[in-house]
Amino acid sequence: MPASPTPKQTGRRGEALAAKFLKDQGFSILSRGFRTRYGELDIIAREGPVLCFVEVKTRTQPDFGSPIEAVTPAKIRRLAQSAQVYLAKKKLSAVPVRFDVVAVVESSAGVELELFRGAFENPLRF
Repeated sequence: MPASPTPKQTGRRGEALAAKFLKDQGFSILSRGFRTRYGELDIIAREGPVLCFVEVKTRTQPDFGSPIEAVTPAKIRRLAQSAQVYLAKKKLSAVPVRFDVVAVVESSAGVELELFRGAFENPLRF
């Protein structure tokens, strides 16, 4: 019997599924797995003129709650800090920015993906 995937493997699979899903929705993927000292930005994409920082949350068991519930205020703070690093590194200051979440739910029935555009208030506006 094959071993169950590790949480990291599950997350990476979810990110790959989310990237394909976003491409199919018309997004351009700019970067995946952008790491900073504050954490990782799963996917950085463009939808038209908007730069989107996309957090991917994958669940294989409903016991752990919905994927969107896993985006806590502390996680939002780290995402904002990482986004500021990305914007500074790429010298982007006047670009419109949005924070999205892609929820990936894998079950015996298949895989469901849901995009939450503007999943939380833009934390860069403080």
